[in-house]
Amino acid sequence: MLVETSAHGSDISARPRVSGGRVHDDAPDTAADFTRLAALPEGPERDAVRDELARAWLPMAHRIAGRFRNRGESLEDLRQVAALGLVKAIDRFEPGRGAFESYAVPTITGEIKRHFRDRMWALRVPRRVQELRNKVRVARRDLVTTSGGSTPSVAEVAAHAGMTEEEVKAGLEALDSFSTLSLDAEMSSSDDGFSLADTIGSNEEAYDVVIDREAVKEGLRRLPERERAILYMRFFEDMTQSRIAEQLGISQMHVSRLISRCCAQVREEALDRGNRS
Repeated sequence: MLVETSAHGSDISARPRVSGGRVHDDAPDTAADFTRLAALPEGPERDAVRDELARAWLPMAHRIAGRFRNRGESLEDLRQVAALGLVKAIDRFEPGRGAFESYAVPTITGEIKRHFRDRMWALRVPRRVQELRNKVRVARRDLVTTSGGSTPSVAEVAAHAGMTEEEVKAGLEALDSFSTLSLDAEMSSSDDGFSLADTIGSNEEAYDVVIDREAVKEGLRRLPERERAILYMRFFEDMTQSRIAEQLGISQMHVSRLISRCCAQVREEALDRGNRS
């Protein structure tokens, strides 16, 4: 067994490891060290005692981290998060207000849960939905265990967890939000490299053309027959102004002015109708 000695000569690891009436191999008796830590001013000696306490209680932090394995995060990363929670617990603990383990366990556990809540979700969802997800996950696990493996219904999960069916549905949706799929991922049923991105629609410019045409219909009907003919030849038959002028027996400059005036009139009427609606 590895033996560690505190700054004032005490043997931390060799002391009886007892916590709340229950023996833990990773729960050293460090009450005297915490009392000493609280009395020391900032400086090297205080830092040394603090580091010793962290080393003494680190096995407990690792044990707590192990409870969260197989949830999408590596055990090494979980242990680092747990160690951070341990340091916070040491800094905030007040000797004389109970056993350190009773304070440290919820502090470390809370730090790990915050890590999952803030860092592990691929899609950002409200905390309430995350809590629903956890309740649904636990209820489904319990029901699968008791029913021999069959998937429980929404109503069964709701009854077991004391939730409404709408809450269960929200929790089930959140279960799929914990991780995301790349848009470049190939569809499992495709043999030709068809990806998820290929299933997503894009903006269709033709829709804008249809809307514009419908918007100007009424204004075009109000134009004189010759002006309508000029616009048709210019924009539907793609004729040049010179050719239109030649066909109608007028100047190209006159055709240009008519086109500009008609377009402005039709546009103004369309915008006016849009504002009224």
